[in-house]
Amino acid sequence: MPEYFDLYNERLEPLGELHERGITVPDGKFHIVVTVLSVNFENKVLITRRDERKTYGGFWEMTEGAVIAGETPLQGAVRELKEETGLTALPEALDYRGQIVFKRSHHNHIVMFYLFRADFHEEDIVLQPGETTAARLVYPAEIEQMAKDGEFLSFAYQRLKAVFPDIFGENMP
Repeated sequence: MPEYFDLYNERLEPLGELHERGITVPDGKFHIVVTVLSVNFENKVLITRRDERKTYGGFWEMTEGAVIAGETPLQGAVRELKEETGLTALPEALDYRGQIVFKRSHHNHIVMFYLFRADFHEEDIVLQPGETTAARLVYPAEIEQMAKDGEFLSFAYQRLKAVFPDIFGENMP
C-alpha cells in the first residue's frame, strides 16, 4: 500500500496536496522529515543502526522518518520514536530545536529536529524489523569519532552539530 506525505512550501505552509513516497517531489514543494535526538539522564545519546536493505544501510543514525499525510511534525516525531525504538514520549516531552531545508533534484524535504530527554536504558529499546538492527547509548564524542571512522552518517553528524550545539559543542563528553 503506498505511503503519502502532505506537501508544503519552503515556509512550511500546507499546499493541500498529497505526494506518494518514492516519486520525485516537484520543485518548490517539500515534505517533512523529523529527527529525534534521544538523550538519557547519563547524557548518553541513543543511536540505531539502519537495516542493511535500506538506503545507507548499516550506518548508525538518530531516529528519523517522514511525516505521513494527516500528521503534524510533532505527531510524526512521537510515532517515529515509538516505531523505531519502542520509546514512548508525550508530545510535550519533545523539545523543537529547529529545521533545515533541503532542495535536491529528486528529494525536496524539510527536516525538523526534536530533543527527547528521558530516563531510558539500552534494555528499554525495542527495534523495528526492517528499519533498525541494533541500538547503542553513546556519548556525543563517540558519535563524532564514529562519523570520522565512517560508521555514522557524516552528513547526519554535521546536522546534529548545527542544531544541537549544546550537546555536540566543544565541551561534549
